[in-house]
Amino acid sequence: MASLIEPETEQGLIAAIAQSLADGRSLKIIGHDTKDGFGRPVVADGSLSLARLTGINYYEPGELVLEAAAGTPLVDIETLLAQNGQRLAFEPPDLGPLYGHAAGEATIGGVIACNLAGPRRPFVGAARDHILGIRAVSGRGEVFASGGRVVKNVTGYDMSKLLTGSFGTLAVLSRVTLKVLPRPEVSRTVLLFGLGSVDAVATMAEVAGGQWDITAAAHVPRSKAGNSRVEYVAAGSAAVTAFRLEGSRAGVTVRCEALRQVLGLRGETEELHGTNTSAFWAEIGAAALMGGAADSILWRLSLPPAVGARAVDDIQQSIGGETLFDWAGGLVWLSPPGSPPAQDALAWGADLRRVVEAHGGHATLVRGPFETRHQMPVFHPATDALAALSRRVKENFDPNGVLNPGRMVEAV
Repeated sequence: MASLIEPETEQGLIAAIAQSLADGRSLKIIGHDTKDGFGRPVVADGSLSLARLTGINYYEPGELVLEAAAGTPLVDIETLLAQNGQRLAFEPPDLGPLYGHAAGEATIGGVIACNLAGPRRPFVGAARDHILGIRAVSGRGEVFASGGRVVKNVTGYDMSKLLTGSFGTLAVLSRVTLKVLPRPEVSRTVLLFGLGSVDAVATMAEVAGGQWDITAAAHVPRSKAGNSRVEYVAAGSAAVTAFRLEGSRAGVTVRCEALRQVLGLRGETEELHGTNTSAFWAEIGAAALMGGAADSILWRLSLPPAVGARAVDDIQQSIGGETLFDWAGGLVWLSPPGSPPAQDALAWGADLRRVVEAHGGHATLVRGPFETRHQMPVFHPATDALAALSRRVKENFDPNGVLNPGRMVEAV
């Protein structure tokens, strides 16, 4: 049975990795293991959990800076920030329920390791754009730091960006420092009902590029709208195109009224306030409306927004599938028709990637059965030059393959 190591300090983390390196043992890196289904399956000699490496080490609301240990629950950070009228602007989604886990178990280290961001990403940037600094331990058992507690301290700033989205394959984060931003006075969502995907994407592009200063835009087809827990979305029996507006109460009220007048020429509109707005965009960010079992197949497509609807139409015409648009059309969640057996799923995925590549995008298998994730590339295959660069980076940080072997690409 694989061993579980749970260090409570950074020194314990260093010692655990150094001992595994000396023993020739590999480690699966986890927090609460809520995203075990994201990425290729990791087969390791033991597990290294950061669940006890917790605590907010530094928080200065006036400076808009927070520093926390990697195992700190995301919900603890968000609660503290909310008490001070602030937030993580990149809106990290809680993907735990997507893989059959309870909500609220995500850690800040897992968020950064996977570079998770929600519907606000096109307007404020990704998780990596909000990192001021990190401390981490490499697969060599060496601790290193990058950045600091102020924006001006950019020494090694690219190191922080390199580790963000590396899924624990280069180094294990022990501490992260983030810039935070004030929460707006109000947040509301304008809903437009009944558009098809082509018209919806065109409308999202028009509104995103207009005077409305939106902070999110998504399109939920009729087949998925009923999965929402927000009554206005689920009860309409129609596709829903949604736009979020945030800011001062007076300003948002005026902008919502003006936007509804414009959109009202295209269909029926409705407006969500406070709690309903928060609930709806949390569903969008976590792909909750796509439904499906914890190991059912779910793809995330990144596409130029201008061609998103055309790419989806090509996919549906050639191989089928159900979709949902986020990021004003730049992100598409897609599930295949039915539940294809493993070999059919591999062929379907290869066909999907060919269509997506033809439109200048890439496709990631975000969820799927163990065998499917083991047999096919989960992340979009890199070019030969980029793959070679990635191998050199891996060899520099983790030459013996101690950390998360095979998580992003097949271990060699």
